[in-house]
Amino acid sequence: MTLMKGADVIADVLIEEKVPYVFGICGHGNVGMIDALHERQDKIKFISPRHEQTAGHMADAYFRVRHKPVATLTSCGPGSANMPMSLACAQADSSAFLAITANVPTSQFNRAPFQETYQHFQADFPSVVRPYVKRSFQPSRVDMLPTAMRQAMHLMTSGRPGPVNLDVPYNVFQEEDDVELPSSRSLNPVSRIAASPEDVTRITTMLLEARKPLLFVGHGVTLSEAGPELTALVDRLGIPVVMSPNGMGTLDMEHPLSLGFIGRNGTYAANQAGRRCDVLVAIGARFDDRSSSSWMPGYSWNIPPTRLVHVDIAVEEVGRNYDPEVGVSADARTFLRQILAELDRRSGDNASRLASEAWRVEIAGWKAEWEAHIRPQFGSDTSPMRPERVVADVQRLMPEDGILVCDSGVHHNWFMQHWQARRPQRMLNSWGFSAMGFGVSGALGAKLAAPDSACVAVVGDGGFTMTPHVLCTAVEYNIPVVWVIWNNYAWGAIRDLQLGPFEGRELGTSFRHGETGHPYNPDFGAMARSCGVDGVKVSNAGDFGDALKAAIASNRPYVIDAEVDVNVKPTSVGTWQLPPLQHPEPAFGKPWSPVT
Repeated sequence: MTLMKGADVIADVLIEEKVPYVFGICGHGNVGMIDALHERQDKIKFISPRHEQTAGHMADAYFRVRHKPVATLTSCGPGSANMPMSLACAQADSSAFLAITANVPTSQFNRAPFQETYQHFQADFPSVVRPYVKRSFQPSRVDMLPTAMRQAMHLMTSGRPGPVNLDVPYNVFQEEDDVELPSSRSLNPVSRIAASPEDVTRITTMLLEARKPLLFVGHGVTLSEAGPELTALVDRLGIPVVMSPNGMGTLDMEHPLSLGFIGRNGTYAANQAGRRCDVLVAIGARFDDRSSSSWMPGYSWNIPPTRLVHVDIAVEEVGRNYDPEVGVSADARTFLRQILAELDRRSGDNASRLASEAWRVEIAGWKAEWEAHIRPQFGSDTSPMRPERVVADVQRLMPEDGILVCDSGVHHNWFMQHWQARRPQRMLNSWGFSAMGFGVSGALGAKLAAPDSACVAVVGDGGFTMTPHVLCTAVEYNIPVVWVIWNNYAWGAIRDLQLGPFEGRELGTSFRHGETGHPYNPDFGAMARSCGVDGVKVSNAGDFGDALKAAIASNRPYVIDAEVDVNVKPTSVGTWQLPPLQHPEPAFGKPWSPVT
C-alpha cells in the first residue's frame, strides 16, 4: 500500500495501461489532475484543444485508427457539459475512450456551489451522460479510485467498445490515502466470444448451398481486425460483400467482389445484390435505416425470403430490425475463423463456388452499369467543382495508407457512394449519431494515432465553422492535418430536403450575405493563414488536384477552401423515409421483390 493523491492514482493507472495521451481543457475543477500530469510529462502527454467537444472527437478518432483508447479531461459544469456530443458520437459507433470529468467537492454536494448540477441529485453530471456511455463511475473517496479505474479500463474495451465516464469530485484529486494500484491489463479485451459448434455447422451448410450468397460487414469486422479472415472467406467461396461506411476497407474495395455501401446513397450493385440474395450473413452490422432503405422491402433488402444469419458481439443488436434464421453473439474475427476451419474440415466447397458463378456474373453486370453511369463526371472540369471530381481527386492523390476523415454533411454522401478504401481503419465516419465536428476535430486525433500516414479531413462549410478553433490546436501541437472544406454555401443536405418533399420552401439552409443576398462564407484560406495554417481557395476543378498534392506533401496543417456545386445531388439507388413524408423512389434502378 502506498500513500497517494487521487490524481496520482488516475495518472499512474493510465501510464500503466500505456495510454499515451490525455486530451483536455483546464478548469478550476481539474487543476489537481493537470498537476499530476505535469509531473509525468515524460510518460503521458497532455494536449489541450480549444473546446471540450474537440477533445472527445480526437479521442474517438484515435481509437478508430489504433484500437487503443486514450483519455479526455474536462472541468466541472460547462466544461464537461460540452462532452455529450462527442460521447454520443463514440457510443453510437462503438468507439472507446475514458472521459474524466471533474465535479464539485464532496463537502459541498447538494449546496449549489459554483457549477454543481443538483436539481434532482447532488453532483449529478453522471445523469447527463448516462445515455451516451457504457457506464459512469463517481468515486467519492481516493480509496475507491483503484477499483473504479480497473473496472472502467476493462469495460470500455471489452465486448462492444464504448466510452466510459469517470466523474471525480474536486477534493478526490487532491486528497491522499493508502491504496494499491490495480495490476496492468494493457487494455487487452477478454477472451473473444465464439459461436456454438452447431451454429457454425449450420451456417457453413447454408453458405455452401446458397446460389446467391452475400456478406454484409459493418464496424464490428473493423473493430475485430478481421480483414484477413474476411478476405480469405470471400476468395474461397466467391461471396460478394456489401459494407457499412465503418466497415469499409476490411476487404480491399478494389476487390472485384467488393460492392461498396448499401442503401439510399450506396451503389447500384450493392442494392441489387441485397434485394436478390438468397442467404445473407451480416457480421458486426446493425441494419440501421440508411443501410436498409428505412427497412422498406425491395429497396435494399428482402428479408424474408432472404435467409438471414446475423452475427454481432452485442447480443442486443442481433435481430433488432430483421428476424434472423440464425442469430449469433460472437466476435467477428473468431466467427470467421470458425467458418474457415469448418470449410477446411469439409470438402466440396468448389461445387458451391461453381453453383454461384452465375450470381457473380450478374453482379459484374450491375457493377458495369453503375460504372458507366458515374464515370463520365469523375473527370469533369467545371467551376464550381462537381462533387464527383473532388472525390476522384482525393482518391487519386491519397496514399494507400492515408486516413480519410469525413464530417457529417452532404459531402459524406458522395464519399460513401464513391470512395474505395484500400485498408481498414482508414476511412472514419460519424455514422450512428452523425455529429458535426467529428471530422473537423477527429482528424487531429487520427493523425496522432498514425503520425506517418497522411490525414485528410473532408468537412462541410457549416461543420467547419462550428469548430474552426482546430486550426489553433494544429499549430500549437504541430499536427499536420489537411482540411478540405466542401464549400457549397449551404447546409446542403437539409437544403435538399427543403427543395424536395418541402417543395422548395427554403429557409435557414443557405449562407447569404445580409446586404447583397449573394452566397456568403468567410474566406477560409485567409482564416487559416490568420491562425498560422497554410490555406488556399480553389474554385476550378482543374486546380484542386495540384492544391491537394501540395497540401499533403507539405506535412503541415493545411486548409483547402474548395467551392463545390450545391445543385448537383448524389444519385439515389435505394430510399430513405422520414415518416410521415413520402419516401422518394431511386433515381437509378428500381425496387425489386421476389414473386410470391
